[in-house]
Amino acid sequence: MDQEQLRALFEQVKGGDVEVDAALERLRHLPFEDLGFAKVDHHRVLRHGMPEVIFAKGKTSEQVVAIARSLLQHAPNVLITRADPECAARVAECLPEGEYFPLSGVIRFWRDRTIRGKGCIAVVCAGTSDMPVAEEAQLTAEVMGNQVDTIHDIGVAGIHRLMQNRERLTQARVVVVCAGMEGALPSAVGGLVSCPVIAVPTSVGYGASFHGLAALLGMLNSCASNVTVVNIDNGFGAGYVASLINRP
Repeated sequence: MDQEQLRALFEQVKGGDVEVDAALERLRHLPFEDLGFAKVDHHRVLRHGMPEVIFAKGKTSEQVVAIARSLLQHAPNVLITRADPECAARVAECLPEGEYFPLSGVIRFWRDRTIRGKGCIAVVCAGTSDMPVAEEAQLTAEVMGNQVDTIHDIGVAGIHRLMQNRERLTQARVVVVCAGMEGALPSAVGGLVSCPVIAVPTSVGYGASFHGLAALLGMLNSCASNVTVVNIDNGFGAGYVASLINRP
């Protein structure tokens, strides 16, 4: 239940359209609902504007389903990240409204598609191998009410591909850049745009990339002043923060 829904409920009580006891029942699980194995934070949407997101990895399929079912009773949009095919199949069986994206492992319930962001968020990746992380960022930003422009495979090894998309990048209000290997792309993008650039190091590369550590350190040492960095493979975090920046 977000602020608009809560305000509408109060207005209905004030106007006599909803009984006080009925309103109390609808608010019974604020601020959280105890499922025994999880305490579902229904109050988070009031604080952040986005319901609690389910990190599926490490949870059983039944736990994911139970948490998602609880969240869907209070919010139109719910996001599940890092779901494997077995988990996704169980979620689809119990909650068929969800859409599964096997590349990123995201399951999305997207019932309210209202665009709330002030501008466009560009989600960029250096290579095709970075697309799973980029897709996680894209889907997160979209379910949070943003217009997203995705641009794939424009890494610095073929710098002309980046320059060909310069105009699209300059039209964005925030740019998310996912890159592995040496992690150079966010600095190059940061030098072309005046908006915030959120760099996402990916665990893509050969041995000395240390599963994304080389890209992470390279991005942290970026000479582009508008670049900030999230954790390795954290497309969700990048998409979430980009959405907060893009809010009215």
